Amino acid sequence: MTTTCVKRAFKYRFHPTDTQAAELSRTFGCVRKVYNLALAARTEAWARQERVNYNATSAMLTAWKKTGELAFLNDVSSVPLQQTLRHLQTAFTNFFGKRAKYPRFKSRKKSRKSAEYTTSGFRFRDGRLTLAKMSEPLDIVWSRPLPEGSQPSTVTVSQDSAGRWFVSLLCDDPTVKPLPATDGAVGVDVGLDHLLTLSTGEKAANPRHERKDRARLALAQRRLARKAKGDGANRAKARREVARIHARIADRRRDGLHKLTTRLVRENQTIVIEDLTVRNMVKNRSLARAISDAAWSEFRSMLEYKAAWYGREVIAVDRWFPSSKLCSTCGTLQDKMPLNVRTWTCDCGTTHDRDVNAAKNLLAAGLAVSVCGAGVRPQRSTPGGRSATKQKTPRREP
Repeated sequence: MTTTCVKRAFKYRFHPTDTQAAELSRTFGCVRKVYNLALAARTEAWARQERVNYNATSAMLTAWKKTGELAFLNDVSSVPLQQTLRHLQTAFTNFFGKRAKYPRFKSRKKSRKSAEYTTSGFRFRDGRLTLAKMSEPLDIVWSRPLPEGSQPSTVTVSQDSAGRWFVSLLCDDPTVKPLPATDGAVGVDVGLDHLLTLSTGEKAANPRHERKDRARLALAQRRLARKAKGDGANRAKARREVARIHARIADRRRDGLHKLTTRLVRENQTIVIEDLTVRNMVKNRSLARAISDAAWSEFRSMLEYKAAWYGREVIAVDRWFPSSKLCSTCGTLQDKMPLNVRTWTCDCGTTHDRDVNAAKNLLAAGLAVSVCGAGVRPQRSTPGGRSATKQKTPRREP
């Protein structure tokens, strides 16, 4: 059986010179300007019931460069400008396919600063990456090697709100291959008291990264609030301090999730999770911060793409399945299961840990559906109209 190489992005920090930083900053601004101009043109054309595609916006870009007002677009590489038009085309394709909302304009202060280069916009030789319009290679911190013999097909340069510079190289990774098949199967119940509870009885502690830095973050935010609004250096310095704390929290959270998901995929052939609508759950004002800190959506995303890489299966059970109220031993369904009940005893005499019991029920339901071939989501077992947080929202976080 032949397998195709997986496209994988390898992200690294780099430290640009002052000249390189100025060039990249100009490129970011031009990319944002072209995106907004093209979006405005397509929006106006749509109001006139006219169709404008990528080819039309590419012709517009050529015309814009010839005007005196937009002549500065010629000062940067044309490759990122063409790529942002392709990204806009993808955004409209997703919108018309009902997979995304209507594209929005990019803000100078709030939008992500990035530029994408294809093979014609960079040179990669002997581990040295040089971008178009630059005479020197980037000073990249090679924290891990690229796959041997692979060449990047695209390079994305970005700068986060904390001022850190990153370069992401998209390469074919021949080392990503399906793992040997195993009989292991596990049910995973996510929560806040414990980040994960497995059907084996194991529980992964919730590190609560945001809570650990909450006092430090609050102090930095108060200092920022006291600075006069504007473009002053003191306000910019205070804003970067807030961004650095947020970045530190996100980095630690992402690192922990990578370790958890990699371990689950390596040890199990089948992983059963619950299909939670996190965007609805965070509307609970009492728990929105804790739910966001747990990053259940990011956990699921990592689990699914790693399972696809390594030949594993992820099964999502319908969120209305009464996993917490169902006895995993005899199948008796309890009438009520208040959130403050963490252990309970069934009529059959079995004492359950609430979260372990839910994980066992998820595993059984997922395996039953997988065997029957009826899809990945069992039908609703309870009437509709209830809050999606009924089983998954624990007590108010202190």
